Amino acid sequence: MQQQVATRYDLARKTRYARLRLMMSLLFAYGSLGLTLGVMPVKGFAEDRPFVVIHRQGENDCHTFRIPAITVTNQGTLLAVYDMRYRSRRDLQGHMDIGLSRSTDGGKTWEAPKPIMDMGTYGGLPEDQNGCSDPNILVDKETGDIWVCAVWTHGKPGTHQWRGRGSEPGLELHQSTQFMMVRSSDDGQSWSKPENWTSRLKNPKWHLFAPAPGNGITMKNGTLVIPTDGRDEEGLPFSNLLWSQDHGETWSLSSPARSDTTECAVAELSDGTLMLNMRDNRNRGDKTASNGRAVSITANLGETWRVHSSDHRSLPEPVCMASLISHTLSDGRHILFFSNPNHRSKRKNMTVRMSLDDGKTWTKSVLLDEAGGAYSSLVMVNSSTLGILYESSRADMVFQKIALHEFGLSF
Repeated sequence: MQQQVATRYDLARKTRYARLRLMMSLLFAYGSLGLTLGVMPVKGFAEDRPFVVIHRQGENDCHTFRIPAITVTNQGTLLAVYDMRYRSRRDLQGHMDIGLSRSTDGGKTWEAPKPIMDMGTYGGLPEDQNGCSDPNILVDKETGDIWVCAVWTHGKPGTHQWRGRGSEPGLELHQSTQFMMVRSSDDGQSWSKPENWTSRLKNPKWHLFAPAPGNGITMKNGTLVIPTDGRDEEGLPFSNLLWSQDHGETWSLSSPARSDTTECAVAELSDGTLMLNMRDNRNRGDKTASNGRAVSITANLGETWRVHSSDHRSLPEPVCMASLISHTLSDGRHILFFSNPNHRSKRKNMTVRMSLDDGKTWTKSVLLDEAGGAYSSLVMVNSSTLGILYESSRADMVFQKIALHEFGLSF
């Protein structure tokens, strides 16, 4: 079954022309009466942009899709992963799997969703006590292997891994939320059984160690990097990195980039430095001009960190996950793209921004959804087209494309 591009473009265009005709009629009427009409700025019609619905509430025998992550394989296939939350929108603990949709035509159509990480009734507990959530997807650009990691909570009904006893110190199932991984070596057509990496990665003193939802990256030197987060021995949140220099055979953890931050996104800058852009809990109480994403950079895979100049200055947030990717144009220019709900208190105004100076300034932006927008994930569909998978006011999850020339780029 394929999901087709929503047919709202023509309707929106007709509606826009109707509005213009009405405006011209009003202008004529005002002129006939000798009245003056003030000049008003023309508002962009974000609803005119075509979009593909990945999921509407209740479709596919599933209440809600949440937590998007998207990547493009070495074969050019788009892979979208997400939470399939079968009974409600609520977070873990609950009945939910990690689902996948594939597109082989640049996002025009998508295969039917299917679960790729499903713990079923493990340990004799019901499915609503074996939930998986918060996927991160990574393509090894050298080998073509694809990795999807997520968290699994076993038991602990009525809890949340980021609060209280939802995830506790220790490594055992009854103690801690688990760090899980599935892999594909055939362009996302088939997947391994879930592997439990908790004992390999988590400090037993920590309450939680988890992948940050979104996408990992392959650096120019071949290093694989996954943004991660957790709760330390005191239960306080942190953001850091997980990295591998041997195509995933072994993995290492960085030091925390910042405290009281959680979901984060990583991108490689023009000089090979890594930037970590973080959701910051301090913004819950800060709705002033200092509200903004926490941003740190590292030149040694997170052994040490320093605060970036854009920290808490350039990118307002309502305390929500965001996405950050880098891209190099054919003329050598290095670009960062960032997406989030561009608002200090509400999850609305889903916006994609562009930076040409490694995130120091964000000079161009495209508004996609004024009424909504929450979690999002960016991908380069091809060398001239940006794609975004996000939680929208139009549906649980939609996919849209933006031509790079819309950011004023020519190449």
